[in-house]
Amino acid sequence: MEAIKNRYEFVFIFDVENGNPNGDPDAGNMPRMDPETSHGLVTDVSLKRKIRNYVEIVHQDQAPYCIYVKEKAILTLQQKRAYVSLEIPEKANHTEIEKAREWMCKNFYDVRTFGAVMSLKEFNCGQVRGPVQINFAKSIDPIMPQELSITRMAVATEAESKKQKGDNRTIGKKALISYGLYRTEGYISAHFAQNTGFSEDDLLMLWQSLINMYDHDHSAARGKMNSRKLIVFKHNSRLGNAPAHKLFDLITITKKDDLPPRNFNQYSIEINRDKLPDGVEIIEML
Repeated sequence: MEAIKNRYEFVFIFDVENGNPNGDPDAGNMPRMDPETSHGLVTDVSLKRKIRNYVEIVHQDQAPYCIYVKEKAILTLQQKRAYVSLEIPEKANHTEIEKAREWMCKNFYDVRTFGAVMSLKEFNCGQVRGPVQINFAKSIDPIMPQELSITRMAVATEAESKKQKGDNRTIGKKALISYGLYRTEGYISAHFAQNTGFSEDDLLMLWQSLINMYDHDHSAARGKMNSRKLIVFKHNSRLGNAPAHKLFDLITITKKDDLPPRNFNQYSIEINRDKLPDGVEIIEML
């Protein structure tokens, strides 16, 4: 399919209620936060994981929407598929590696969307710089992480039961925040889309993923997570008509009261359309 011809930026706003949106393994899986401001953070890797998962659910890991980086995947075996399909020897030359790179872009949605480093020793498929990049998400207000004790009324093994003398209750911990509204920004380059084949259909799949991904990612740890707003800036050219930061500044999120943040209705989201640069269109996808 033909690659997109317009540059895009977007602002994605989501929230969490009584959950952990992105645990930090270096901090006992507590919610990630900026230590200086106490604002919550969600990594770009976490957001891309949710997008990948949604695409895999919708398309059942079938080409051209296969997922390269998925749970328990062995990346060299994913790349081997290109070599087998194209009948390339394992010790490929530069031209053959380039053909393998193109095959991976054609068949794997996340490769042609986010890019990938596939220049491994086995089944080298080169490197791809993806057209879609996403910032870390940051909460609008500081968050207050909590670690709650929880009880399980069973044990895993007989040995554990004997050790506890028949009292089969165990204590665990659960990390969460009561509420947090998060904002992130993303960039879509028509220039890099030409190199990967990222198409209008791929773009539509990205929007659908951002809107719907949390409805298919519920877990006891993450609580109630919702996609709240997806605001897209579409340029009428391939290289763009305005700096991205000026477009992002057009969107302001303010809290309407002095109470602790507990729900989305406490916030107002405003778009300053009067200062929208020429050649840029705003599309509210959600």
